[in-house]
Amino acid sequence: MEKKFFIIFSIVIASYIIGSIPFGFLIGKIKGIDIRKHGSGNIGATNVLRIFGKKYGYICFILDFLKGFIPVIIAGAIEKKTQNINPDFIKCAAFAGTFSGHVWTIFLNFKGGKGVATAAGAIFAISPISVICSLIIWFAVFSLSRFVSLASIVASAFLPVFYGIYTKLLADNFSSIIFISFFLVSLLSIIKHHSNIKRLLNGTEIRFDRRKNEN
Repeated sequence: MEKKFFIIFSIVIASYIIGSIPFGFLIGKIKGIDIRKHGSGNIGATNVLRIFGKKYGYICFILDFLKGFIPVIIAGAIEKKTQNINPDFIKCAAFAGTFSGHVWTIFLNFKGGKGVATAAGAIFAISPISVICSLIIWFAVFSLSRFVSLASIVASAFLPVFYGIYTKLLADNFSSIIFISFFLVSLLSIIKHHSNIKRLLNGTEIRFDRRKNEN
């Protein structure tokens, strides 16, 4: 029991530290500014793209995606060696750690980003089909509205739905642990967008302008 607890605790802490790496903030520092004082004030890929252009925005997204993806993959490899811990639980522990690290990064006084890219990376390592379906929704909503925040909110809301439908009806490998994890992360992601929701409702949300970001 103590060994199981130590393994899970170590995975959560290691994943949290990896998730805490504020790539958006570091890109801003390399460019000579504190990104938290520009644009939306967020350290995520969207704000990086808005301020520095597509190249840096994509780099930030990929790095944030990988810091979600890699801890879950490593946790899965550890689980195969231990074989005495529920594989879904150990992957979700890594997911929770890295996502929490991004949202409450230890390197920026526990003030991080919204965690969309990091969550996508972690979820892709657990259930690729759920991420692919959510991405389709994201692109559809974004194409129609040009609001990144609205697309992220809707895609997050559908994530546990897609997982439940696919695993229940098609794959027949539904996991209540994974479903609950996806639901909680989806809910937290929506809550983290509360300021965007207010701006969407009062008509002051920033709409993505392709022409301004063709850098």
